[in-house]
Amino acid sequence: MKGSYSIKYVLPALVPELSYDGLPIKEGGAASNTFLSMVNGTFQGDVKETRRQLLQYCKLDTYAMVRILEKLLKV
Repeated sequence: MKGSYSIKYVLPALVPELSYDGLPIKEGGAASNTFLSMVNGTFQGDVKETRRQLLQYCKLDTYAMVRILEKLLKV
């Protein structure tokens, strides 16, 4: 896990079949900043598509945490 407890490092170590690689939004900071710009009215882009991408990212993030917890409970 490269000395990190970040989900981006823990996930490949414990649940290698899940990955953020195929997502347009792959990182929490980018997701947060994008969402903030949508909320405060400074976002320039396709709101509907970006909302879909944010939901896809959040869905994987939540599922990843569940799968990591399942692995840890088996230890």
